[in-house]
Amino acid sequence: MTKGTLLIVDDSKGLLQALELIMQNEFEKVITLTDPNRINEILRKNDVDIVMLDMNFKSGVHNGNEGLFWMREIFKYDSNISIVIVTAFGDVELAVKAIREGAVDFILKPWDNSKLLATINVAWQLRVSRLEATNLKKDNQLLKSEINKGGEKIVLGASPTMINVINVVRKVAGTDANILITGENGTGKELVAREIHNLSKRAGELMVSVDMGSITETLFESELFGHVKGAFTDAKEERKGKFEQAQKGTLFLDEIGNLSLQSQAKLLSVLQNRYVVKVGSNKQIPVDIRLVCATNCDLMQMVKDSRFREDLFYRINTIMIEVPPLRDRVDDIAILANHFLRLHSERYGKSGLKISTHALEKLANHDWPGNVRELQHSIEKAVIMSDSQVLNSSDFVFSSTARSVKQSEMTLEEMERELIIDNLKRFGNNFSVVSGKLGITRQTLYNKMKKYEL
Repeated sequence: MTKGTLLIVDDSKGLLQALELIMQNEFEKVITLTDPNRINEILRKNDVDIVMLDMNFKSGVHNGNEGLFWMREIFKYDSNISIVIVTAFGDVELAVKAIREGAVDFILKPWDNSKLLATINVAWQLRVSRLEATNLKKDNQLLKSEINKGGEKIVLGASPTMINVINVVRKVAGTDANILITGENGTGKELVAREIHNLSKRAGELMVSVDMGSITETLFESELFGHVKGAFTDAKEERKGKFEQAQKGTLFLDEIGNLSLQSQAKLLSVLQNRYVVKVGSNKQIPVDIRLVCATNCDLMQMVKDSRFREDLFYRINTIMIEVPPLRDRVDDIAILANHFLRLHSERYGKSGLKISTHALEKLANHDWPGNVRELQHSIEKAVIMSDSQVLNSSDFVFSSTARSVKQSEMTLEEMERELIIDNLKRFGNNFSVVSGKLGITRQTLYNKMKKYEL
């Protein structure tokens, strides 16, 4: 029993019994009706997938108007239901009329069992495809409503480095160029990808995100390209892959540097040929997607080490966008902190929370090894634990173990050089601000930069 619920409506009890006997091993549930007036009741109480519908119920009436009426009523309730017409040989013209109005097919009395089962299987596959399409549309609408909730835009930042990133995003978003987004873990690469999608001509379609690091080698083809029923042990139903789900939209492949060379070759083939072949099938399915990839790996070095295909690297890398770490965009910390504060305040029912100036200073001076993701988690934790309306510096506690270990292995000169580099990046090469933060004159700063060849 692999299918869902079948409803059979016919005024002949003998026919109902015969059809129920044939179909009981094909469906989880088979419901029979002699009275079509109960159709709406059955639809309300059950998730009906397929309806086998007679066209005539009144004795001596053969115009099929009753059948057409009930078919329209069924579609009013659920337009995704597959309807198969059951009719006599002389009513073929009537059955064709029903097909024009949305029926999947018709079955002639008396029927051939193999043809009957084949027709019902087609109706079932159509039902599954319709539901998948409807669910994808719902997901897309939900995604768009979450992204655009309250007219908000995705918060990326306002620091000079992020303004450069945003400018590149705006230039490339309107094209179909493949984009590679690089950056450390937690920097917000997926947010950049989503902004590219939102500003693109594909914004009305779905953006499908795939974490390549979580897909095993054995499931790679099934997840990305799909599979047909029976392709392998657990393939109980046909399934669309991520490429098909993203049709006309954007496919975001995160952590693409984790792919094996074998999977890289399969991905490259699809990108070159612009079609997928489901596991267990020979049918080529054309795909039309905008590809955006992301990684925290140095793909160029991986290419040199023969761990990433050079042809795939250039295929996915028409435009490269590097997302800077949070420690290099200190101007964004307050913006992001207040954004996350508002989100989590609403989530945990603590409206009106604010962050003190001292707390913001503490956040600005933290290294943020976990980047934007760490900042978000820190704000969320502070919101949950806070007993007052103001988050103070004491509400944020950071571990400095990793930095201490690193610094303990450095000489004084190495530590000084790193400190100067960090501050130059943090304050956008503003020498006045950097020299003030370090407690030295501008001239001393210039001298040290010359000494360390910066």
